[in-house]
Amino acid sequence: MKLTEKVKNVNAHVQQIKVFGASDSVDAARKGYEYMAGQLSGTKTKIRVIEEFDIPAANHQIAVRLYRPEGLETRNSAAIIYVHGGWFMSGGLETHDAIARKLADATKAVTILVDYRLAPEYPFPAGIEDILVVTGWLLEHAQRLHIDGNQVGIVGDSAGAALALAVAMKMKEQLKFQVLIYPATDNKLNTVSWMKYADGPILSKASGIEAWSMYLSDDSNNIDPRAVPILNDVFEDISPVLVLLAEHDPLHDEGKLLAEKIANAGAIVEVVDYAEMIHGFMHMGAAFKEVEDATARIALFIGNCLDL
Repeated sequence: MKLTEKVKNVNAHVQQIKVFGASDSVDAARKGYEYMAGQLSGTKTKIRVIEEFDIPAANHQIAVRLYRPEGLETRNSAAIIYVHGGWFMSGGLETHDAIARKLADATKAVTILVDYRLAPEYPFPAGIEDILVVTGWLLEHAQRLHIDGNQVGIVGDSAGAALALAVAMKMKEQLKFQVLIYPATDNKLNTVSWMKYADGPILSKASGIEAWSMYLSDDSNNIDPRAVPILNDVFEDISPVLVLLAEHDPLHDEGKLLAEKIANAGAIVEVVDYAEMIHGFMHMGAAFKEVEDATARIALFIGNCLDL
């Protein structure tokens, strides 16, 4: 493993983040993630309109944050449903605010960041159910939101990419694109990249085992392809897929394997593998120029899918 000095410095900074006042290990992980994202994101992109509101589900409310770029106040636009990462148990509106802003600005699409329920309090399939509720609500209220209901897609990073794929598999051609950023796809954690990067940078195998256990909760979920994306074999009628990978990421190989399965099934898939990058680099705009390149590639892919 040969990391650049910049990557070494970023990883060292992340490891040195101190969390105070955490009630338990899950609370510490959640607070630590917020600190990391806040410190490394860099200057946030200005967005014309940002709104927060709740979407009703069966027995609870789902908080969302909507980003509407300049010039989209009156005309119908494309929309992105963004599913944040965080090992199924952390992350939210604040950790992914900078990423959502960048995507909204680059794509000129209304972007909806979803604060779905997290494990261990709400294990599988709670998060997927929340994203499905938000997606259905968005399509139903598209006209009122000045959104073109025929130009909606989904983006997710890390664990959020696992949820995004499950939703895309369910919605099929109702979604026009999907972007999976360094996706978590397999609970076995037995690929070469996991062996190579078991102790990081950023992620560790121990934390991965704990996270998957909290998320799956029951052994019967270990064989459910909605929960474990790599178990999917049939990708019929799904929207085109863009997969972004990072070279020094323990999730690298499982993301690559998923992309190969999608391609072998005859679906449209594009893969971009970022040399020298680490897991979570999309949070690290203050350090890596690759963040801007990845954002531009995502915008180009979405534009091509929508023929804009």
